[in-house]
Amino acid sequence: MVRSLRFLLLVTVLGAASGAAPVEAAPAYLVDADWLAEHIDDDNLVLLEVRYHPHRYFTVGHIPGAVQVQRFKDLGDNTASPLMRFPSKDAFQATLRRWGVNDDSTLVLYDDARTALASRLYFLLALYGFPMEQVKVLNGGTVEWSAFNDLSQEPVERAPGNFTLKDADADLLVEWTDVYDDVVSRRDPGVVLLDARPHDMYTGEVIRHSISGGHIPGALNVVSLDGTDAQAQTWLGDEALAALYQDIPKDRRIYVYCHDGFRMSLAWMQLRHLGYADVRLYNGGWSHWGNTLTLPVVEGAAPLDDDFAL
Repeated sequence: MVRSLRFLLLVTVLGAASGAAPVEAAPAYLVDADWLAEHIDDDNLVLLEVRYHPHRYFTVGHIPGAVQVQRFKDLGDNTASPLMRFPSKDAFQATLRRWGVNDDSTLVLYDDARTALASRLYFLLALYGFPMEQVKVLNGGTVEWSAFNDLSQEPVERAPGNFTLKDADADLLVEWTDVYDDVVSRRDPGVVLLDARPHDMYTGEVIRHSISGGHIPGALNVVSLDGTDAQAQTWLGDEALAALYQDIPKDRRIYVYCHDGFRMSLAWMQLRHLGYADVRLYNGGWSHWGNTLTLPVVEGAAPLDDDFAL
């Protein structure tokens, strides 16, 4: 009944102009607020919130029982440059244990940013061998939950967990040297480089949090957030997602980057859901490439400029 009311509300508020509510994608790991309400008191459930502005965990509030994830400190390498290189296995394992994660834990991840922030956490769990059948993502995040449920401002601490991670899966990441070798230098036809940032950052019209503007030579631009509904904070349907990535061949190896590791993680989740078998994330992304002045950059809407088109 609650779900039906929520559906009618979305139709009325979000779909009035078109007369229809958006169809949602159906990955098995996407759950809604009704599912969470039914399972929130499960003994082995660990609820993790990644807010864009972390202080809002306290001031705006969080889903009752949710542990705060500080998106930069907890999901990056605090000693690296840039900070959002992937954390080491030992560091991330210590973080998971601090959150109370055990071998039998079911994790539910959510954010207030169209799952882009939760996707970084989801990817790191996959990178270090967490059993992904035990991981869920709340589609719609705080918007979905707070439409019919209360938030809490009380901080949550859990008893330390004991989960042990595996070594990083080398088939899920690439370093700048791989990108430079395979894409910029050799033009390997079996590799596609994908820039998941907003188009104005891809072209160089907007420069934010980096010295250089533009994109890596040869990169195609698909904005991963375009696969989500900005108001409802939910994924679009499979047909819309497939159309978004229609120019990306499924039989290629895909390298993806964004600025600081969130939009590219969302692209990774979307591509894997669509059946792309080999998708790897650039460890450091544009925060590394765009701040390393010796590495080549292309400005404008085309993947290559005159220098690199030869």
